[in-house]
Amino acid sequence: MSAPPILFDRDLLSQRRNRIAGNIADFLHREIAAQVSERRLEVNRTFTSPAIVGPFPEIWAEAFSDLPAIRQVRDDETLDLQPGSHDLIVHGLGLHWINDPVGQLVQCRHALRPDGLLIAALFGGQTLSELRTSFAEAEVALTGGLSPRVAPMGDVRDLGGLIQRAGLALPVSDGVKLTVTYETPLHLLRDLRAMGETNVLTARHKMPLRRDVLAAMSDIYTRNFSVADDRVAATFEVVFLTGWKPSADQPKPLRPGSASHRLAEALGTSEISTGEKAGK
Repeated sequence: MSAPPILFDRDLLSQRRNRIAGNIADFLHREIAAQVSERRLEVNRTFTSPAIVGPFPEIWAEAFSDLPAIRQVRDDETLDLQPGSHDLIVHGLGLHWINDPVGQLVQCRHALRPDGLLIAALFGGQTLSELRTSFAEAEVALTGGLSPRVAPMGDVRDLGGLIQRAGLALPVSDGVKLTVTYETPLHLLRDLRAMGETNVLTARHKMPLRRDVLAAMSDIYTRNFSVADDRVAATFEVVFLTGWKPSADQPKPLRPGSASHRLAEALGTSEISTGEKAGK
């Protein structure tokens, strides 16, 4: 099997994350961590050995402070997790920067005990759609071409397939869209730097961003995506992935044709055979 493509410069990503240590724009992390914690509470299970994986696991750990002995693990390509050590793993807003996301989830599966739960949150394909569109229009107008500036992100259905490919059972994927407003597009870019979410694509242009392109992008963004109070909107789509480490006592779907009762009996109606006209 061929190795996955190297989409992201992980060394550069680490440098930028280290640069903002102690001064992180963490509001999205806190909001999404709270939503994941609520989902965990909906599971009828007591977790005793949790782990949180992500770029800033210490922030996420605050939302799970009711759990004992939380292990905090950085989202390196090779995770510092021991096989069969945890009954809950939360992957917090870092999977979209992993060059081999399936491999990362496989590592999480190995670190789970049988019937252990994995919940992952990552940015989906509609994230920063306004910024992507505005940069594209500005660059085409001023340079005659496009450069990769916003990382490619999958939709809910495609990302949901990662759970199955990683060998996790009972997979579920869903998403929400969060809208954040900013005074200007430049304030959005400043926040992205403070989140550690700036461009680290290996295919990115290495030259500094041209001032005229930046100014044109800002004008286009403001013209097309303004909202109330003279602010601009930015979309962050968050995809939640849930799966369980396979276990012999988990519920399993019945084989086709193995039902012991007919649907018509359960509904209290008459069954119409193929070819018979309704009403007769």
